[in-house]
Amino acid sequence: MNLLEDLLLDYSKKSISILDAEISITSYCALDLSISNDFLTTVAITDPKECQEYIDKVLTLNKAEVAYGGYLERRNLYADKSNFSKEHSVARNIHLGIDYWANAGTKVLVPIEGKVHSFKNNSTVGDYGPTIILEHILNKVSFYTLYGHLSLDSIKDLKTGQVFKRGTCIGSLGTPDINVNYAPHLHFQVIKSIQEYMGDYPGVCSAQDLEFYKNNCPNPNLLLKIGV
Repeated sequence: MNLLEDLLLDYSKKSISILDAEISITSYCALDLSISNDFLTTVAITDPKECQEYIDKVLTLNKAEVAYGGYLERRNLYADKSNFSKEHSVARNIHLGIDYWANAGTKVLVPIEGKVHSFKNNSTVGDYGPTIILEHILNKVSFYTLYGHLSLDSIKDLKTGQVFKRGTCIGSLGTPDINVNYAPHLHFQVIKSIQEYMGDYPGVCSAQDLEFYKNNCPNPNLLLKIGV
């Protein structure tokens, strides 16, 4: 592992809530939305309603409130969205963060203190919708976390440089019309170098770019330790 991965792993020995603190970590269950999941062959996964129905089945089966997963998962979820096939004329379908699927309006919590780097409503269909990026410094190492698919209220009164303490609410999950055609969820991603991006950063990559993005976007669960 590299230095940032070591720091994330050592930050906390316990699991860290990323959604409403009243939802117990024990109420999270794993969700597989990969192309290898045979249960999805009859599900129109790109349709937010059908996607939600499948997620609800998984939640019910596991007696859970939050379904999570997706780091480096190869998905068909983006197959109907043109902006995922333009880059290099190669499909981008490998997910670089972890998604936390829960009811619209669910509070999103900050897992580690940071300040607002940038924010934006990425309103193109298939994008993030309202998005916030925080900047963090841990043992003199800087990195960023991205929170996508939020509600419009989450960015309404936000200010660059605004500080969020660990465990405070940064926003809430948006509805499909606001998070641009997905079932309600949080896309959470750790980013080593943000480059020139403001309020946005690729959350899905192609196979040919995987090595770069895998190195620049370590597994968020090194920090959160949910299901470990």
